[in-house]
Amino acid sequence: MHTESRTVPAQRTAVIRATLGRDELSAWIPAALDQVASYLRRHETAPSGFPFARYHVRSEHRYDVEAGFPVGTRIDGDGTVQPSTLPGGNVVVAWHIGPYDGLGEAYESVDEWLRTAGAVRCGAAWEVYHDPPTRDPRFWRTEVVQPCRLAAELVREGA
Repeated sequence: MHTESRTVPAQRTAVIRATLGRDELSAWIPAALDQVASYLRRHETAPSGFPFARYHVRSEHRYDVEAGFPVGTRIDGDGTVQPSTLPGGNVVVAWHIGPYDGLGEAYESVDEWLRTAGAVRCGAAWEVYHDPPTRDPRFWRTEVVQPCRLAAELVREGA
């Protein structure tokens, strides 16, 4: 598994939000992405990147989730599709190849990188889906992106 740190710019996004249980995510995310894509087509706005889902953990099995696409300009939204942003700054990224049920390994790789680097999470992680669901799942490429504060930042701030 390849894990690396990078600095990313903040990105405007078009998303749909929901609070869901873990067992609801696999059906909800593709439907939400289809709705956002339809909204963008109707408003003649092209995505500026790959689809993603971002997870804000509420409890052990519940998530506030947003799914959508990065966009180059702010959208107005329509009550279902809403404007949002992905944060900029330092992130740790782990690549996963294969079905989504194996994504836990990518999250474990992120955790190991953070421990080794003495870095800490700062915000909710997101997954970037690089392949359409029609492709063979054995070859799906997914990035797990975790915002973090690096050890050097923590030392400067006296944390």
